[in-house]
Amino acid sequence: MKLYVREDGTERMLRLVDDSAIDQFALLALAQAEFRSAIRRRERAGDMGESVAAEVLERFEVHLATMYVRQGMSDAVIDLACAVIDRYPLKAYDALQLAGCLVVKSAAPSPPIFVCSDHQLIQAAKTEGLAWLDPTE
Repeated sequence: MKLYVREDGTERMLRLVDDSAIDQFALLALAQAEFRSAIRRRERAGDMGESVAAEVLERFEVHLATMYVRQGMSDAVIDLACAVIDRYPLKAYDALQLAGCLVVKSAAPSPPIFVCSDHQLIQAAKTEGLAWLDPTE
């Protein structure tokens, strides 16, 4: 969200995207629905106009096809999310995000960096051995 809507952490995320050392960004396929939901909620609340919402959603769709690697919602991700829920007090969606990153880590040529601003989720990611970044810090 921070790459598409100005909020705390946006500047740091924009610098991260501009960093030539970062060649891929992975996200859980489910994030597409979460992103659309967040944009539509802002639009309905009057925080974002209809044309701006459409533009943001269109830009995200282009990035889905060109910039992001999507980790699918597989049985392995769901099983790992269930195990993560047993270890940490996470919401289901947060556990799925963490599990998706852990699956990416198991197959990636270089270790991923888990990016989020939720301190409880960051703590779980750290405990699971992931490098992490809170763009609001």
